[in-house]
Amino acid sequence: MPGSTASSSVAHSSSAAVSLVANELLRAAERTAVVAASALDDLADALLAADRVFLLGAGRSGIALRMTAMRLMHLGLDVHVVGEPTAPAIRAGDLLLTASGSGGTESVVRAARTASGEGASVAAITTDAGSTLGRLADVVIAVPAAQKLDRSAAASRQYAGSLFEQLVVVIGDGLFHAMWGRQGTSADELWPRHANLE
Repeated sequence: MPGSTASSSVAHSSSAAVSLVANELLRAAERTAVVAASALDDLADALLAADRVFLLGAGRSGIALRMTAMRLMHLGLDVHVVGEPTAPAIRAGDLLLTASGSGGTESVVRAARTASGEGASVAAITTDAGSTLGRLADVVIAVPAAQKLDRSAAASRQYAGSLFEQLVVVIGDGLFHAMWGRQGTSADELWPRHANLE
């Protein structure tokens, strides 16, 4: 190809990009598991103890949390995605699980304030434990990822908040796996809760 070099083709190869994403995610997930070990256990406890679980994130963070919502439902929890037509009002005894890289997403912060005002617990996955959302939350999972406006490539070479959003999925799946182990249920017992109207 005109104007290309061997080094640039390697730097922009799809396989190298997949490797970069996988390596960044592995390092960040392992660091989160160590640094936030106690908070992760606290969140698992809170999820299992809640009357109902509500989940909220904006953009890709919200999409990532929907994956967690599905897995929590498979465990038999009463789960609602905020903004869906069937989501009821939150109340005392419930838990709002949020994800916001910056911890300042207005819609998420507003919902956290409302939930807290109603007597519900709030949990947050964020890069900034000292953010508005982090200060509102009862449980904070602080992750080592770039915020979406960070262009420095110091925390991640990926675009915008990609690493954060990937970590939201991994944290959700990790929580599910730990809670499933605590329940002592088999995969066969969970399977009947899978959607059958796909």
